[in-house]
Amino acid sequence: MLQTYEEALFWIHSRLRLGIKPGLMRMEWMLDRLNNPERKLTAIHIAGTNGKGSTVSYLRNMLQVAGYRVGTFTSPYFEVFNERISVNGRPIDNGDILSLAQVIQPLALELENTELGPPSEFEIITAMAIYYFGTHEEIDVVLFETGLGGRLDSTNVIDPILSIITNIGFDHMNLLGETLPEIASEKAGIIKGNIPLITSVEQSEALEVIIEKATTLHAQMYRKDKEYQIINQQPVLDGEVFSLRTPFQTFDDLKITMMGEHQVKNAALAVMAVNYLQSQSLFELTNDHIQEGLLQTRWIGRFEQLCNDPTIIIDGAHNPEGINSLVKTLSSRYSTKKIQIIFSALRDKKLADMLIPLESVADSITFTSFDFPRVFTAKELYEMSTIHNKSYDEDWKSCIDTSLHKISEDEILIVTGSLYFLSDARPYIVKLTENVEKYS
Repeated sequence: MLQTYEEALFWIHSRLRLGIKPGLMRMEWMLDRLNNPERKLTAIHIAGTNGKGSTVSYLRNMLQVAGYRVGTFTSPYFEVFNERISVNGRPIDNGDILSLAQVIQPLALELENTELGPPSEFEIITAMAIYYFGTHEEIDVVLFETGLGGRLDSTNVIDPILSIITNIGFDHMNLLGETLPEIASEKAGIIKGNIPLITSVEQSEALEVIIEKATTLHAQMYRKDKEYQIINQQPVLDGEVFSLRTPFQTFDDLKITMMGEHQVKNAALAVMAVNYLQSQSLFELTNDHIQEGLLQTRWIGRFEQLCNDPTIIIDGAHNPEGINSLVKTLSSRYSTKKIQIIFSALRDKKLADMLIPLESVADSITFTSFDFPRVFTAKELYEMSTIHNKSYDEDWKSCIDTSLHKISEDEILIVTGSLYFLSDARPYIVKLTENVEKYS
């Protein structure tokens, strides 16, 4: 029996050796043994290549401002493991993690001796989250973010009141498929019969797959640029302003503090979702709740400015779509600055489609690496890059130290790439820049 929080974490993370195990049978087996806590949930299910975390955060803040208690299940974490299971933005405590692991571990050991085989780390964490939320009646709604894909994702055992697909892009193609229609088919696997779907997917070939699936299942669709439209979007000094027209009403001059056109799309998707919930009398929110919730939304690691002098921004642009959004935001907001980039990535990415856009906006790139399975070495990234002004350092801490010491007033530093890299780098940068005078 697990006795401490540390033992619980060690056991959970030990399941990483099992890798990714798509499929729902192990989840269904465990939940059946737990008396199906998923049936007690009021849930919203969110899938997509990028933007899931931001969309969840916008939704949570709007509902929370309106007085609801909102559970969230997200991945990965940035500062503490417990972030993955949170209530009103607060990670559950260490004691809860230990208690949940003590409930799930015996089931995992029993399952390991069946023909289904042992559950993966993500399956363990998903089961913990569902059990936690299913046994806490004071939680009004749970926002479940898929881990990978949708159709065979561990979270796809829930029966939501609303499904959301943020976008479709090229990521995890070894598991989800090589083409946009194939990837869209996997994401569309979260669509349930007669459960409405809201999506901001734009590519016609991906959207066709989603429309076909939703139509077959009689799921009412709300599509960006069709059933809802973003209008009058414009960047401002401290964020973005936009208006939104939905089938139910028009929202004028909504403001967000997260920067970039992609964040406007995420925010609009979330507002469309709460507006649907309003229309069905499922939740009560005023326009003031919606606007205040948007303004309060921050999402760690998404174009997050960690320091003003010097300007240091981290962004979890871990695939081509994320890189393109980052490049577009940098081009529109920092065209007069020299851009210095630190970059690290995992091997399961379309690297050429990431490096070319980065090189188009960077004045210099330093490649680095970190301790994680499937990660490129800094030298490998360096050799694949064609930018003239480049360097590499296998030690990411040394890389950041060097960059901070040499940054000039007309430069900004962008730390980007793998979310797992940023989860290590962010607290290190925050600590370093607590006394920024030594770098000025």
